[in-house]
Amino acid sequence: MTRIVVVEDEIDIASVVQDYLRHSGYETTHFADGQSALESIVASPPDLTLLDIMLPRLDGIEVLRRAREHTAHPIIMLTARIEEVDRLLGLELGADDYVCKPFSPRELVARVRAVLRRTAPGSVPGQAPQGDAPGLVLDDVHWRASLEGTPLNLTRREFGLLQVLSRHPGRIFSRARLLELAYDDTVDVTERAIDSHVKNLRRKLGAVSPEHDWIRSVYGVGFAWEAPPQP
Repeated sequence: MTRIVVVEDEIDIASVVQDYLRHSGYETTHFADGQSALESIVASPPDLTLLDIMLPRLDGIEVLRRAREHTAHPIIMLTARIEEVDRLLGLELGADDYVCKPFSPRELVARVRAVLRRTAPGSVPGQAPQGDAPGLVLDDVHWRASLEGTPLNLTRREFGLLQVLSRHPGRIFSRARLLELAYDDTVDVTERAIDSHVKNLRRKLGAVSPEHDWIRSVYGVGFAWEAPPQP
């Protein structure tokens, strides 16, 4: 059974969310503070975590930051703070979705199902579809990627760019922001080099799927990942 951890200090909200999830066939575990939740998540990662931001002992953003050092399982942020900076921070740290309070429990369950489908494991352990690109599989452990079953043979720099862009379809990233998010070590990478890496990515993606332009250039701003139109 799919196991979901609910991290929410408002007991009434947590109870309703758990009832709806259990009714939908999910197993749930509840934590009312960030520190206890983090210890459990690191020790035994669930299939998905619903994580509130405003938590005692350790806030949700810090739980997310530390959890991502140990696990890549899907995490949906729950919050009443709707400022854009919070939304961007949560997603850039590795959140898979972001739901603002007040929310409909039925809608939340639908979002849970959608994220679980999108992040369902591929045929190789450690791989999972990323973003909204059908057929795109990224292996974060071995820095490998494939599209429609065809290996892309990316460099580590290209993989880092693809990882950031594909996880946030439609979002425009400046070269400076891509440099910051995609690379742990920026000593030998410049903003100008981003253009070269993007060009190589386009060529490799286009060789497999020439009918779609996966990366859109925004003049004077940067680049955005373009999900293909739904049939």
